[in-house]
Amino acid sequence: FKKRWTVGLSVGIITYNEEKNILKVIKAVEKIADEIIIVDSNSTDNTVDLVKKNGAQVFVESWKGYGPQKNSVIEKCNQDWILLIDADEIVSEKLGERIFEIINSKPEFEVYEVNFTAVCFGKIIKHGGWSNHYRVRLFRRGSGLYNDREVHEKFVTKSLSGKIKEELYHYTYDNITDYFDKMNRYTSEAANYYKLNNKKKLFLIFYFDSIFKFFKMYIIKLGFLDGYEGYLLAKLASIYVFIKYAKLKEKNEK
Repeated sequence: FKKRWTVGLSVGIITYNEEKNILKVIKAVEKIADEIIIVDSNSTDNTVDLVKKNGAQVFVESWKGYGPQKNSVIEKCNQDWILLIDADEIVSEKLGERIFEIINSKPEFEVYEVNFTAVCFGKIIKHGGWSNHYRVRLFRRGSGLYNDREVHEKFVTKSLSGKIKEELYHYTYDNITDYFDKMNRYTSEAANYYKLNNKKKLFLIFYFDSIFKFFKMYIIKLGFLDGYEGYLLAKLASIYVFIKYAKLKEKNEK
């Protein structure tokens, strides 16, 4: 489609050691972005050099947690609309066209949730709660900010939100090693957040929580229809829940 903006779009991304994916992420938004703003958390690989060579504005800052880090990106965006995505999220061609149509018309909403489609272990996952759910990614500047949670941050706004059905591909895990690397980081961040907020959970409760997580993903949400990958994701999610609260228990006992 031909680019003829009446209003501008900033694309914002937070990064840390994303040299493997970042160019694909940038290439997918180049023709709809008036600027690409990246806040990097002191990457030790070639992420910063790669994004600079591809025209993005890069700011290197110490890690502050997901919510505050994303708010730092928002503060640096200069256009009327902001598309804030993660470094493992790739905008589909149809989604790019839809975003173009929305912000160049008379938008009904100031905040839009985008349809997530998960890609795990090289396969599009259609069940188990991984796909066809919506998260805020597109919004007018000034319409809201993220809360200060270290993990599983949320966009806080007083505006009603619309939904965009076109797909945003979320490349979550390349392989099992990648899953456990991320799981270790995310569960530690979650346990830290719970500890700061004086949250406690008895062993028996989080033991059964982890079992129910598997049952919910694999049976209730039809994860078994995704074959081996569906089983693997449900099993790993169950482990994730258990480890998260086990780390919290360890912190509370100390």
